[in-house]
Order: sequence, then C-alpha cells, then structure tokens
Amino acid sequence: MTHKIRCLVVDDEPIARDIIKAHIEQLPQLQFVEACKNAAEAYEALLQYEVDVIFLDIRMPVTTGISFMRSLSQPPLIVFTTAFSEHAVEGFELNSVDYLMKPVTFERFCQAVQKIQERMLFHTARVPLTDSPSYLFIKQDTRLLKINFDDIIYAKAERDFCSIYLVNGKRLLASMHLKLLEASLPAQRFLRVHRSYIVNLHKVQSIQGNVLVVEQATLEIGSSYRESLYQALKIR
Repeated sequence: MTHKIRCLVVDDEPIARDIIKAHIEQLPQLQFVEACKNAAEAYEALLQYEVDVIFLDIRMPVTTGISFMRSLSQPPLIVFTTAFSEHAVEGFELNSVDYLMKPVTFERFCQAVQKIQERMLFHTARVPLTDSPSYLFIKQDTRLLKINFDDIIYAKAERDFCSIYLVNGKRLLASMHLKLLEASLPAQRFLRVHRSYIVNLHKVQSIQGNVLVVEQATLEIGSSYRESLYQALKIR
C-alpha cells in the first residue's frame, strides 16, 4: 500500500465523531480527512477529497447511513458505527467491512482497521479485468494464495467469511463476504444460485427440482435464482 488509508467520519453525534477521529489519529497508517454530521456534508466531502473508507453512522436524521451508502454508485469501503445491533445483518449484506458498536473502543477499532487493510490488499492483488485473468488471489494467514478459476467448484457464505471448495478436495476460508467474492469472479463462468452459494457453471452435473449437483456436492437453488441459472445453462 503506497499511501495512508484516507478516512471520512460521518455521524450526527459530536462525541462519536471525536472518538473515531481520535482513534484514526493514533494509527500512523491512517489519515483523517474530515468529519461530517450528515449525508449532505458527506456528499460534499466525497466530491472534494479522495476517500478510501467511511466510518458511517446508521441512524442519522433525514438520510440514514444505509440509504446514503446505497445512493453512492462507487462507494469507498464502509465501516458502520451504531448503537443499535439490529442493523448488523443488513449492514453486512451491503458488503460493509465491519460493524462497530458504540462506544467504539480503540481495540475494536484496530480490529476493523485490520479488516480494511486486508480488503484493500485483496483489491490491489487482483489483476485488472481488461487482462482477462484466469485466477484470483485469496489471503491465507500472512500470504496471498493464487486460485485458478477452473479449480473452484463452489463457494458458500459463512457469516463474515466464505468457504471456497476446490477440485482437489480442499476448502479455503476467505475473509470476505460472498458478495465481494462474486464481484471478483467472471460472471460468464460463476453464478449465484442461492443467497448462500456461488457455483462454477462448468462444474454443474445435474439439476433435480431445487437441488443442484456440482462434483460431489448437492446445493439448494434459491427460488429467485432459478430463472437466471436456467438462462446461464441455456435450459428451456
């Protein structure tokens, strides 16, 4: 990583903004950009500054943090901060990096920063799509492991992670959400067939009802994914 991680703080509570700002300023790899009290100020900041990550409150007046994130065509990395745990599932489904409960301790903040660094390292390691890569890199402990697309059978969501099942019988646990992995795989070869599954279409062996067989695994097909699966496999 050639530059510090540029951080924007968006929260309607002054004390909450000050806590996150103080945490940012304690870590040399981070750069505080600006603190905003609402979505309108955040829009202006994004026009003015380059931002790598937003520490974003969820419950704010006028526009919530989730609505603000949905409105961005190319959002930076997002770490939600909130006092309300009931939004956690929706926050993770939006592919946020982390979800911090207020008051945010420095120890918990540092854990989020590690996830940010891993996510940014993953993006740096990826080959540009214009080069038509046949592989991607998955972080495993302290190393990046090259995985050929042909070796992937399917992937399964595992809360904050996802499992990648390979033709050699191995299973890799990747520290990313399934949505991020899906965006990293070629759409012409890999398809989401269920909220929890992505499959390599080249590995599909049979379909019976709502069950899909890939290699030695049987996976459920989500009702909302059936039509796109049939289209991808050219089934009429």
